[in-house]
Amino acid sequence: MRRTVISREAYLGRWQELHGGYDPRSSRWVGPWLSFIYALARPLARVGVVPDSVTVFGGVVSAAVAVMCWSGGRWVLLAAFVVGAAGILDSLDGAVAVVSNRVTRWGAVLDSLTDRVSDGLYLLALWLVGAPAGLCVAAGALMALLEFVRARAAAVGLSEVGVITVGERPTRVAVVAMFLLGSGIYVGSSAWWAAAGAWASLAVGIVALFQLVAVVRHRLS
Repeated sequence: MRRTVISREAYLGRWQELHGGYDPRSSRWVGPWLSFIYALARPLARVGVVPDSVTVFGGVVSAAVAVMCWSGGRWVLLAAFVVGAAGILDSLDGAVAVVSNRVTRWGAVLDSLTDRVSDGLYLLALWLVGAPAGLCVAAGALMALLEFVRARAAAVGLSEVGVITVGERPTRVAVVAMFLLGSGIYVGSSAWWAAAGAWASLAVGIVALFQLVAVVRHRLS
């Protein structure tokens, strides 16, 4: 049975409500991206695809990235594109939930859990290709700290953080995909590319944490 789904404008409006009032139509990047995701989510929602199943599938795809990087060689090149596909799935699960009016608190928790596991798997992938272990651990710790600050801010009453940092998940995914692509193309220097990807992830995390802490401190002072 085909389900009724909401329009694109209604989807953008609902997304705005779920993200602290930030209007995606005000951004030259966010608006078009969400329109693209809506176009993918709409047929899935119509045929009754369960949002949580998309979330879990995205986690499985992320795990495949680490397996490919463990295999080495040109598999790393394929892994870069799989990271991109996983990034699309990361946005798609929430879109299917919104478009089909099936947003749940459990779905939000599952999505967050899967995102954190995927972040760790991507850093594991960089390590498998040759990035220093300590560097990958440091980058992962910063990502976890960033999400911890965001969660604590919400717990003390901030309904939204009020800033999009440079370290949001799409940026983190893009960084890993870009440097895995370099590792896959330039196999002879794959370890250098992987290390550069870990350094870039660390740098993005540092800047994002400062951005987020500054906003939270301002809101709570």
